Amino acid sequence: MTDVRVDAPAAGARKEMAELPGPVRYLGRGAVRAVGMATAPFRPRPDFLIIGAKRGGTTSLFHHLLAHPQVLGLFPSARRLPMRAERKGVHQFDARPGEAAWWYRSNFPSAPARALVARRTGGPVLTGEATPYYLFHPHAAERARAIVPGARIIVLLRNPVDRAYSHYNEQRRRGHEQLPTFEAAVDAEPRRLDGEHERLVGDPTATSFAHEHQSYVAQGRYLDALEPWLRAFPAAQVLVVRSEDLYTATQPTYDHVLDFLGLPRHVLPDPGPLNGTSSPPLPVGLRDRLAAELAPHTDALEARLGRSFGWDDR
Repeated sequence: MTDVRVDAPAAGARKEMAELPGPVRYLGRGAVRAVGMATAPFRPRPDFLIIGAKRGGTTSLFHHLLAHPQVLGLFPSARRLPMRAERKGVHQFDARPGEAAWWYRSNFPSAPARALVARRTGGPVLTGEATPYYLFHPHAAERARAIVPGARIIVLLRNPVDRAYSHYNEQRRRGHEQLPTFEAAVDAEPRRLDGEHERLVGDPTATSFAHEHQSYVAQGRYLDALEPWLRAFPAAQVLVVRSEDLYTATQPTYDHVLDFLGLPRHVLPDPGPLNGTSSPPLPVGLRDRLAAELAPHTDALEARLGRSFGWDDR
C-alpha cells in the first residue's frame, strides 16, 4: 500500500472530520495505525531525529523541513488524512520503550511512497521525527542508537533561562502545571525531581511526569543531557543549532540544516515560527538568579563543543 503525499485537505474537510463522534474518529485512527503496522516491513527507518530542546524551535524546524519537496512527514500525514494534525514525534525512545522496532517503522512513509517522491523530485527522499524529550531522557540516546544508528541527530539549544520560562508557560496552558508563578515552580523543582532521574535510570520501563513536564531548570543543563548523544553517535551525525539563529536568521540556518542532511537548498515559503506564544516579561531578579545558576553549565557546554552560544545573561 502506497501512502502518497498530496495536498492538505480543505479546512471544511478537517472541520467535518473533527465534528465526527469520538468513536468514529478513534476507529479511523485505529484502522490507519493497523495499516501502518501491517506494512511496517516496507517502511524504512527515519533518516533524522530532532531531539530537542523542548521549547527550542523543534516544531518550527520540523515543519520547515516538511516544506522541502524531498522530505516526508510521519504516516499518516495530515496532507492526506483530515482526521489529525500533522504529527512531529513518535516517542519511541522515551515514553514507548517496550515497542518493537517494527512498531517504530510503522510510523514512517513506505518505501514505495518514498520512491514515488524521489522519481518526481529527482533526488533522495528523507523522513524523520521531532520528539523534544529525547534530549533529556536518560535512556533515549542508547535506545536510538540500537534502532537508528545511521540517523542524523539535530539538536536545537535555546538560552536556558528563556527556555525554562517558556516551558513553564506551556505547561500552564496545557494544565500540567498548577503552581501559579514561575518562581514557585522553580522553587518546587528540586523536590519534584528528587530521585526521578535515578528511578528512570534504574527502571527502563518507568516514566516520570515531573521529569518530562516540570523540569524547567534541569532541562537547561544542556551538556548533561547532550553527552549521552555525543557518546552514542559519531560527531559527524550530530548537529547542534542555536535556537536564536533559527528565529532570527531562519533561511541561512535552514540551509545549514539541509546541508547537514545532504539535501539541496530550498527557499522556505513561510519562514515564520510555529508554536510561538507571548508571555509577560520574566522578573529581572529571577532571571539573574537562574542565569547565575545555569552559567556554569553553559560554560561547560561551550568548552565541550568549542563554540560560544552568545547567551548574554551571565
